[in-house]
Amino acid sequence: METAHPHEPERLHLLSMEIDPHVVRLVPREMAQRFRLVAVGQEKDALILAMEDPLDVIATDTIAANTGYEVTPRQANADDITSTIDKYYSDTIDIEQSIQSIVDVEVANGAGGIVDPEQLSIDPDDAPVIRLVNLILLQAMEERASDIHIEPREKSLAVRLRVDGVLREILPPPKRMQWAITSRIKILAGLDIAERRLPQDGSCRVRIMHRVVDIRISTIPTLYGEKVVMRLLDKENLKTNLEDLGFDVASLDMINKAISQPHGMILLTGPTGSGKTTTLYSALTKINSPDKNIMTVEDPVEYELAGVNQVSARPTIGLDFAAALRSFLRQDPDVILVGEIRDLETAAIGIKAAQTGHLVFSTLHTNNATSSIDRLLNIGVEPYLLCTSLNLVIAQRLVRRICSDCKEPYEPDPALVARFRRVLPDAGDVTFYHGAGCDNCSGSGYRGRLAVYELFPITREIRNLVLSGDLGSGIRDQAIADGMQTLLISGMGKVKAGLTTLDEVLSVAMESDSASKQPD
Repeated sequence: METAHPHEPERLHLLSMEIDPHVVRLVPREMAQRFRLVAVGQEKDALILAMEDPLDVIATDTIAANTGYEVTPRQANADDITSTIDKYYSDTIDIEQSIQSIVDVEVANGAGGIVDPEQLSIDPDDAPVIRLVNLILLQAMEERASDIHIEPREKSLAVRLRVDGVLREILPPPKRMQWAITSRIKILAGLDIAERRLPQDGSCRVRIMHRVVDIRISTIPTLYGEKVVMRLLDKENLKTNLEDLGFDVASLDMINKAISQPHGMILLTGPTGSGKTTTLYSALTKINSPDKNIMTVEDPVEYELAGVNQVSARPTIGLDFAAALRSFLRQDPDVILVGEIRDLETAAIGIKAAQTGHLVFSTLHTNNATSSIDRLLNIGVEPYLLCTSLNLVIAQRLVRRICSDCKEPYEPDPALVARFRRVLPDAGDVTFYHGAGCDNCSGSGYRGRLAVYELFPITREIRNLVLSGDLGSGIRDQAIADGMQTLLISGMGKVKAGLTTLDEVLSVAMESDSASKQPD
């Protein structure tokens, strides 16, 4: 058994350790090989280094200067270090090389300008912060994150990734690099690095692992510095096929019939992050053809669609949704998409377009599909106009999909099973599944998401209720009587199919269905 000298650093047994590969890659491979060391963990703001010679001051000082971290050396066997370097660097792109591929950037600021490429050059003095920002981007892409949150706290700098709708922390950079990291991101987004008192918004395009990703960047001053949020828009992950979005055959037929109409309005409802944009883009892709003029106004444009004329709203200069819609009507459109109906003016122009031979798509923020009627009437839309223009409303939510690598049967809480049986009394024998947790899903039991839907066609009976002023639960009751499948029923169907869990469905569909006749 090995014993450490009282004055020697603690000896590590590398081959028996579980090491985070992202920590290893904080040290460039060439330096790891040159100094015979490997990064194995972190204590507060210090990197723990396994070294053949932990008393090598030149090595520790070089790593500290290069990474921006303090260094805590530990001794390890030379052969173990070599094996660990081979294991963790053999199948990865070295960070120094990844910088060249990542910082292939087109940066657009709020005014649509392009930042001088000279500002994106790699200065040796800036290398540590560039590596840290690029490493965060790499990890976010590897873990399929939709957002990156960089949050200053009193004594630390937190980094969180939103994966499948849930935020979780990753290895944080040192607090002292906070300003440098924020400034680097601002440069990429074409923002003013000297302005720290006001919120700023920008965007850039990066190439990560041979994939082009658009990034929307927002900063806001907080108590301990500027918080940065980066929204990653990976076009390769965008599903633009309605058949891939989880609709059953009957729902898909209803949607295809609605989007094939020459005129009328189709609305999508749901909270931010519920997949409305994906569904809208899928519908546009389905009907897109050379003989149609499709125009969209969005705030902002999230993904570029070939053959579609897309406009980014810029309210600061007067180009809001209503102004864009008025201009669209002079552009001979066949199909119009307006990002959101927020006021009477936008609603009125959209309805006018739907009544004059145009197919109009838009979104609303309501709890369910049927409450969109109340919302439109409350902002001032006349009932007769609504009845003659609105064709279909789709409400949707996203639920996490059970990880296929660790999926297993389980027995849910009896109270949850009782709720399931009340919603789907004719379900018969059902095997419930959940994810046990594995490396593929980072222990969460979920990987990826799928949508649950509520389709609300505007039938003759619904129109009569609107014209008669019988609103509230009367409309929802009639919709259910007409065969509308509620969000809760749709979600429970996904549970029955073994795609998600009872907990997940009830977390997103319970509140929105509380006003329905479906028992909870």
